[in-house]
Amino acid sequence: MRVAFILLLLTAPAAMGQTLMTPDEFDAWSTGKTLDYSVDGRVYGSEAYFPGRRVIDADTGGPCLDGSWHAEGEAVCFVYPARDGLHCWTFWREGDAVFAKPLAAAAEDPAQSVTPAAAPLACPGPEVGV
Repeated sequence: MRVAFILLLLTAPAAMGQTLMTPDEFDAWSTGKTLDYSVDGRVYGSEAYFPGRRVIDADTGGPCLDGSWHAEGEAVCFVYPARDGLHCWTFWREGDAVFAKPLAAAAEDPAQSVTPAAAPLACPGPEVGV
Protein backbone atom coordinates (compact mmCIF):
# COMPACT_ATOMS: atom_id res chain seq x y z
CA MET A 1 0.00 0.00 0.00
CA ARG A 2 2.81 2.42 0.94
CA VAL A 3 4.60 1.78 -2.37
CA ALA A 4 1.39 2.56 -4.30
CA PHE A 5 0.96 5.81 -2.35
CA ILE A 6 4.56 6.90 -3.07
CA LEU A 7 4.16 6.04 -6.75
CA LEU A 8 0.97 8.12 -6.86
CA LEU A 9 2.74 11.10 -5.31
CA LEU A 10 5.68 10.79 -7.68
CA THR A 11 3.48 10.60 -10.77
CA ALA A 12 0.99 13.32 -9.77
CA PRO A 13 3.05 16.27 -11.12
CA ALA A 14 3.59 14.55 -14.46
CA ALA A 15 -0.10 13.71 -14.71
CA MET A 16 -0.93 17.40 -14.37
CA GLY A 17 1.29 18.41 -17.31
CA GLN A 18 4.27 19.28 -15.15
CA THR A 19 7.82 18.04 -15.68
CA LEU A 20 9.17 16.09 -12.72
CA MET A 21 12.83 16.86 -12.02
CA THR A 22 15.07 13.87 -11.48
CA PRO A 23 17.44 14.04 -8.50
CA ASP A 24 20.35 14.57 -10.93
CA GLU A 25 18.50 17.47 -12.59
CA PHE A 26 17.74 18.92 -9.15
CA ASP A 27 21.42 18.60 -8.21
CA ALA A 28 22.56 20.41 -11.37
CA TRP A 29 19.95 23.15 -10.87
CA SER A 30 20.40 23.72 -7.12
CA THR A 31 24.16 23.36 -6.48
CA GLY A 32 25.78 26.69 -5.72
CA LYS A 33 22.45 28.43 -5.04
CA THR A 34 20.49 29.55 -2.04
CA LEU A 35 16.81 28.83 -2.63
CA ASP A 36 13.66 30.17 -0.96
CA TYR A 37 10.63 27.92 -0.44
CA SER A 38 7.37 29.87 -0.40
CA VAL A 39 3.60 29.63 -0.72
CA ASP A 40 1.65 32.61 -2.02
CA GLY A 41 4.73 34.82 -1.67
CA ARG A 42 5.34 33.94 2.00
CA VAL A 43 8.80 32.39 2.50
CA TYR A 44 8.76 29.43 4.88
CA GLY A 45 12.43 28.59 4.66
CA SER A 46 15.62 28.80 2.65
CA GLU A 47 18.34 26.34 1.84
CA ALA A 48 21.88 26.74 0.54
CA TYR A 49 23.11 23.91 -1.71
CA PHE A 50 26.75 22.86 -2.00
CA PRO A 51 28.74 20.30 -4.02
CA GLY A 52 28.54 16.75 -2.76
CA ARG A 53 24.81 17.12 -2.04
CA ARG A 54 25.48 19.07 1.16
CA VAL A 55 22.82 21.54 2.30
CA ILE A 56 22.20 24.11 5.02
CA ASP A 57 18.53 24.54 5.94
CA ALA A 58 17.11 27.65 7.60
CA ASP A 59 13.40 27.56 8.32
CA THR A 60 11.96 31.01 8.96
CA GLY A 61 12.59 31.83 12.62
CA GLY A 62 14.63 28.69 13.20
CA PRO A 63 18.29 27.80 13.43
CA CYS A 64 20.45 26.83 10.47
CA LEU A 65 20.92 23.08 10.17
CA ASP A 66 23.66 21.25 8.31
CA GLY A 67 22.51 18.30 6.30
CA SER A 68 22.76 16.33 3.12
CA TRP A 69 20.44 14.84 0.57
CA HIS A 70 20.24 11.71 -1.54
CA ALA A 71 17.96 10.22 -4.16
CA GLU A 72 15.31 7.64 -3.36
CA GLY A 73 13.82 6.84 -6.74
CA GLU A 74 12.66 10.16 -8.17
CA ALA A 75 12.43 11.80 -4.72
CA VAL A 76 15.04 14.06 -3.13
CA CYS A 77 15.45 13.03 0.51
CA PHE A 78 17.06 15.31 3.10
CA VAL A 79 18.80 14.18 6.28
CA TYR A 80 19.66 16.62 9.07
CA PRO A 81 21.57 15.15 12.06
CA ALA A 82 19.86 17.72 14.35
CA ARG A 83 16.35 16.79 13.11
CA ASP A 84 14.69 13.39 13.30
CA GLY A 85 13.65 11.47 10.25
CA LEU A 86 14.04 11.49 6.52
CA HIS A 87 12.41 14.40 4.64
CA CYS A 88 11.61 13.42 1.04
CA TRP A 89 10.33 15.82 -1.62
CA THR A 90 9.46 15.84 -5.28
CA PHE A 91 10.49 18.79 -7.44
CA TRP A 92 8.98 19.71 -10.78
CA ARG A 93 8.99 22.42 -13.41
CA GLU A 94 6.11 24.37 -14.81
CA GLY A 95 7.77 26.30 -17.62
CA ASP A 96 10.65 28.20 -16.01
CA ALA A 97 9.18 27.92 -12.49
CA VAL A 98 10.16 25.18 -10.01
CA PHE A 99 7.84 23.78 -7.36
CA ALA A 100 8.23 21.23 -4.57
CA LYS A 101 6.11 19.22 -2.21
CA PRO A 102 7.03 16.85 0.60
CA LEU A 103 5.98 13.25 0.06
CA ALA A 104 4.38 13.37 3.51
CA ALA A 105 2.12 16.33 2.56
CA ALA A 106 -1.61 15.88 2.19
CA ALA A 107 -2.99 16.04 -1.34
CA GLU A 108 -4.72 19.33 -0.57
CA ASP A 109 -1.53 20.99 0.77
CA PRO A 110 -0.22 23.58 -1.69
CA ALA A 111 3.03 23.10 -3.54
CA GLN A 112 5.88 25.40 -2.58
CA SER A 113 7.47 27.72 -5.11
CA VAL A 114 11.26 27.30 -5.16
CA THR A 115 13.14 30.41 -6.28
CA PRO A 116 16.68 31.78 -6.01
CA ALA A 117 17.04 33.80 -2.79
CA ALA A 118 17.83 37.50 -2.92
CA ALA A 119 20.49 37.11 -0.20
CA PRO A 120 22.67 34.36 1.28
CA LEU A 121 21.54 32.58 4.45
CA ALA A 122 22.06 34.45 7.70
CA CYS A 123 23.34 31.80 10.08
CA PRO A 124 24.66 33.44 13.22
CA GLY A 125 26.31 31.03 15.59
CA PRO A 126 27.70 31.04 19.06
CA GLU A 127 31.13 31.98 17.70
CA VAL A 128 29.87 35.31 16.26
CA GLY A 129 31.78 38.23 17.74
CA VAL A 130 34.59 36.10 19.12
